[in-house]
Amino acid sequence: MLKALYDLAMREKLVSDPDYEWKPVAWLVRVDANGNLLGIQGTHYFPQAKTKKGPKPIPKSFLVPRQPVRTSGDQAFFLVDKAEYVFGIDPSKQRDPKRLRRRAELFREETRRCAEETADEGARAILTLLSAVAEGHLTIVLPEDCAPNDLFAFVLSSDEDELISSRPRIRERWKRVRQLEEGTSGGHHCLITGHPSTPGVLHVQLKRLPGASTSGVPLVSFNQPAFESYGWSGNENAPVSRPAAEAYATALNRLLHPAWPDPEQPGVALPRRSTTLSNDTVVCYWATDRSADVFLDDLDALFQSDPAKVERLYQSVWYGRSVKELDLTAFYALMLTGTQGRAIVRDWLESTVGQVQRNLAQHFADLEVVRNTPRPKERELQPHVPLRVLLRSLAPLGDDKRLPAGLAAQLVRAALAGTPYPLGLVQRAVERWRAESALPDRTKAANDWWRAMERRDARASLTKAVLNRRRRTLPEAQSRYKEVTRAMDPTNTNPGYLLGRLMAVMERMQQLAQPDIKATVVDRYFAGASAAPRAVFVRLLKGARHHAKKAKDEPQTRGTAQWLEHELDQIAFPFDPKHNGFPAFLSLEEQGLFVLGYHHQRHVLWMSKEQRTNWLASLGRSAQEGEAAELGSES
Repeated sequence: MLKALYDLAMREKLVSDPDYEWKPVAWLVRVDANGNLLGIQGTHYFPQAKTKKGPKPIPKSFLVPRQPVRTSGDQAFFLVDKAEYVFGIDPSKQRDPKRLRRRAELFREETRRCAEETADEGARAILTLLSAVAEGHLTIVLPEDCAPNDLFAFVLSSDEDELISSRPRIRERWKRVRQLEEGTSGGHHCLITGHPSTPGVLHVQLKRLPGASTSGVPLVSFNQPAFESYGWSGNENAPVSRPAAEAYATALNRLLHPAWPDPEQPGVALPRRSTTLSNDTVVCYWATDRSADVFLDDLDALFQSDPAKVERLYQSVWYGRSVKELDLTAFYALMLTGTQGRAIVRDWLESTVGQVQRNLAQHFADLEVVRNTPRPKERELQPHVPLRVLLRSLAPLGDDKRLPAGLAAQLVRAALAGTPYPLGLVQRAVERWRAESALPDRTKAANDWWRAMERRDARASLTKAVLNRRRRTLPEAQSRYKEVTRAMDPTNTNPGYLLGRLMAVMERMQQLAQPDIKATVVDRYFAGASAAPRAVFVRLLKGARHHAKKAKDEPQTRGTAQWLEHELDQIAFPFDPKHNGFPAFLSLEEQGLFVLGYHHQRHVLWMSKEQRTNWLASLGRSAQEGEAAELGSES
């Protein structure tokens, strides 16, 4: 994994100058050759990507001296740092004044050594300015919107926008300092390159990792004795040379960044190569050749279900059509979870671009299911349930903060690698069906109702995918249930599937007889019916007969009630209702089929006449078979 990241850094020239790195510098302090302050200029700009609340300004990135990892102690960076080090001023006004003076002194001393060793006029100008501030001859007023973590850098008036830290003599001096800090290998060899390495190198922090500290977390660290062995301490347990550690960490930070600067094209950003799965988990992906860039660009569109980007995928991956030629370009995917102390590797995948394309095609084919969610105003439903909705459907009320991090990684792994989906997805989906069986009041909370319906579709889609893939990969599953189709299958006689259909018919019958009812049989009995049918369904059938009689007494509902009663008799007949032949309990797979039977039957019950005619034709049945009732369509 680290070697693949290191190769990515080399291929994209992310560390063409190993002693410098790209960092967002929020403020440029402009000085003349005499050290006079000319002004403090912001570098913020509005990115092209827009959010619902509008784009937020972000600072421009510059090549700055690569700094060591800063721990809890005071340590000044070289010529580029925060306001509390550069000027001894804390924008949040929370730091101890003595500590601020100490930090400013450290930064000033670092600048003094640079000026003495290089005799560079830029370094001397910075030293003159900082000395004036320290002696009280000059008062610095920070910009009003300055944040505590904003970086400040210096620009000499004669250099336009080139940072003083990038002037030739200063570059040479910084390179020498870094070489001295590298030290000797001490008999260690880098695990990535095989070259001699300095033991105990602190690895670069990863930024923008969901769930992690904003200051960054390491991917490799040994901060407890339990992680150490053979008498080695700290990172000696995983010897990686400093250049290699900086390279792989830079590559990973580039993958996590939404718009990393292209080192070969100033002002242009490299394409995004990561997708956030939940509030603390992200998947990063890349390939070994630029020929795969088009697919990688579309991969994010597939995850995010962006219609504008997905349009060109309709005839290939999106509709599950096979890929004619297998692209052998190496493909990598890394799933990470952030915590306050470190980054957790959830999964690591090595494959080829062609194989991943085929696996994704099968993934979307497995997910395809009829949708009960009504079409949003002024736009069509997306052809498949987006990944973010699939994941949120497994969290309480769609709150992805309460979604287990490992579950998201397992789902993405199955999609990219073509492996069986974890059965835990069905268990989680059934649990959420039971907990959210009661829909919000559509008249009072239309948006909540629509989201709840969307989550229902997502759970049905996931359940179908899990069960079908298990049936194809596990021989014993083939004897337990048949392949689940996209829409309702009248020939599916699995008890769980039939009971789910029966539940949907009884719900519709109750709504027909009692249109103003607030709590349906599904709201009250879905949990028990999907787990222990024998204890529930006899009582529900008696209620359904009562509802049928009441609905048939009304002329406007008589035909529909007769059709529903016929459907109810047909579905319930195999269970011998008079003698309570319903199964005592359902297995987890059958509970999943219960959900799908309910979902499919509900879709049929709310079809328009034209939709029902087309559906019957697809089954090879005549339209007259479906004309026993004029079923309304849900608007």
